[in-house]
Amino acid sequence: MIITTAPGKSDKSWEQARRLGAELGAAVVPRRGLSVRKLLEASGDSRVIIVTDSETRFYEHPDESPLYFHPSMAFIRVKRLRKGESDPLLAVSHCRPGDSVIDCTAGMAADSLVFSYGVGEAGKVTALESEPVLCALVREGLAAYESGLPDVDAAMRRIRLLNENHAEYLAAQPDDSADIVYFDPMFRQPILESAAIGAFRTLANMDALTAEVVEQAKRVARKAVVMKENGKSGEFQRLGFERSRFNTSKIAYGVIDIDRA
Repeated sequence: MIITTAPGKSDKSWEQARRLGAELGAAVVPRRGLSVRKLLEASGDSRVIIVTDSETRFYEHPDESPLYFHPSMAFIRVKRLRKGESDPLLAVSHCRPGDSVIDCTAGMAADSLVFSYGVGEAGKVTALESEPVLCALVREGLAAYESGLPDVDAAMRRIRLLNENHAEYLAAQPDDSADIVYFDPMFRQPILESAAIGAFRTLANMDALTAEVVEQAKRVARKAVVMKENGKSGEFQRLGFERSRFNTSKIAYGVIDIDRA
C-alpha cells in the first residue's frame, strides 16, 4: 500500500500523509503531477490512501470505488435524536446521558456516533477497531468530517477510537468499569448495499464473536451487553443473548441485562 495526496497538496495534507505512513508502515509517495495509476504501477501495488484537506480515501484498486468516512445512516438517526425521538440501540442498551460505552467492533463508527450523541458531553464512548488501516481511516474522518450541525460534529470528536483487539482490551479492563459493552459482528453476513463494500470487506475483521469474549463483557459492563446481528442469526441463542423486540427483516438486537444484586 502507498499513501499520497491530491494534486496540489497542502502542507496540512502532506503532514497528515506522512503521519499515516509512519503509523501504517506504508510508503508516502509525492504526486509530482502523476496519476494514481502511474504511482501504483511504479510501486507494484494496487492499494492506496489518498489524503486531502477534507477527507482520507482508501482504494483497494484504482478502478474501484473508494472507502472513506461518512456518518451515513447514523447521521439520520442522530438527527431523529435531536428532534427528541428515540433510537432502538439506545433503548435496548438502557443508554443514558453520562454513560460509559465500549463499542468493541467499531467498523465505520456509525453506532459509536449514535452512542456518543446519546451519552452526551458527560459520557464517554471508546470504540475499538482491530484493523489498523480501517481504524486510521475512520479516526481521521471522525476528526475532520463537517456535518453542518455543531452538536453532531462534537459527538464525532468525542469518540475515542483505538486500534485494539476487543478480546485483549476487555480482558484488561476492571470489573464494572463501563455501563454498556456493544458488539456488531454482523458484517460476517453483510447486508450493506454500497459500491465500497468490497473495499470495506478487505479491511474489516470478520471473525465470529466468542463465548469467552461475551463473558468478559458481562464482567466489565454495569448495565448491559448488547449485540447487533442478522435478523435470522442463531448467534443470539449460541451466545446467551435475549433477542429484543426491536427487530427488522435485516437486523436484530440481542441484550444481556446485568444484575449485580
